[in-house]
Amino acid sequence: MKHILVVEDDAVNALLFRMILEKRGGFRVTVTESPDQVIAMARDRTVDLVIMDISLSHSRHHGAPVNGVDVCRLLKGDPATAATPVILATAHAMRGDAESLLKDSGADDYIAKPIVDHAAFVTQVRGHLREAA
Repeated sequence: MKHILVVEDDAVNALLFRMILEKRGGFRVTVTESPDQVIAMARDRTVDLVIMDISLSHSRHHGAPVNGVDVCRLLKGDPATAATPVILATAHAMRGDAESLLKDSGADDYIAKPIVDHAAFVTQVRGHLREAA
């Protein structure tokens, strides 16, 4: 069973991601907002894909505040974790945001919240899992 790590600071969004991914996708899901846990799990290769909220309001790494773009850069900049697919998630989707966020973060893909089409979201996740295999 594929393991998805959801990095989300909003409890309602975290629950929605978990429900969609477990019930519709059949995935194992872990939810965190700890950058240290994200990095450790990616380095240990215990996750197959990361879904990263870009606005992590309470997250800190080495004592400094970080957001999802920062954490994604850390993952993609480390040879031990660079191959782990990352999908950014944000409620602040405007025209052109996806391209600039992907370029800035190094993420593999982007999803706008709220997730309206659950089946399409699960298909998007599966596509990245196949590419990473």
